[in-house]
Amino acid sequence: MQPLTQVLADLYEITKPKVVAMLVITAIVGMVLSQESLPSLWLMAVASMGIGLLSAAAAALNHIVDQNIDAKMARTYNRPLAKGRINNTQATLFALLLACSGFVLLYIEVNALTAWLTLCSLFGYAVVYTLVLKRLTPQNIVIGGLAGAMPPLLGWTSITGELHPHAYFLVMIIFTWTPPHFWALAIHRKEDYARVNIPMLPVTHGSTFTKTTIVLYTVLLLLVCLLPYLVGMTGLIYLVSSLVLNLMFLRYAWLLKTREDKALAMETFQFSIKHLLWLFVALLVDHFFKF
Repeated sequence: MQPLTQVLADLYEITKPKVVAMLVITAIVGMVLSQESLPSLWLMAVASMGIGLLSAAAAALNHIVDQNIDAKMARTYNRPLAKGRINNTQATLFALLLACSGFVLLYIEVNALTAWLTLCSLFGYAVVYTLVLKRLTPQNIVIGGLAGAMPPLLGWTSITGELHPHAYFLVMIIFTWTPPHFWALAIHRKEDYARVNIPMLPVTHGSTFTKTTIVLYTVLLLLVCLLPYLVGMTGLIYLVSSLVLNLMFLRYAWLLKTREDKALAMETFQFSIKHLLWLFVALLVDHFFKF
């Protein structure tokens, strides 16, 4: 029997804490951008906790559904469920506890709209993407990426209690960013996905086609990132930062397409994470120092 501390550490690991942290950061940006002045810190903290709990539950459910696949892939074979360090009952009860806690917290302390939208995002990621799309179509990450793009909208509704067109621009940015971000990783792990019969784009259409698609999506991302400025939502700080970051991303995408360097796929993937983080930092800075 595993020591309790090891079980707790494994349960924590299946929540994908780094991914959840990124989701919560983008949600906080949505909260801040929803108001001219800084929203209530208490409301922001409670909303972040609720969104984080439900995101963690979705990640745990992903581990449960994918454990057999994870056991055969080099990137994921050492995950707690794949290795059998924790069992399905423990993981499922933990995921349900997180989901119920997050939903109740959002419903009671924030608002019903945010609670239901966040729960729908959990369903979209854990069921629609992980259980269905991931195994069905090479466009899985495009369609399923909408669930991962929702946190800025959730942050916005948690403060205002209503949907707003400006929040949709933030969703569009992450939605467009997700395919080139994930396909870069998929190129690097192409053999892994082929081994477990997951129809990722590099497996079904080849790396060359995927690299071209990454370039096209990166160009589209650059254009989508202009929208907040064009509608007057942001100022010059965001515009300049966005252009610089997206041109850097486009450079990585072009190098990935034109050079036979196996390391470039992972470098592009790693840069894309920094790209999104700094883009949302730019949104925050611009909000308070817009000119």
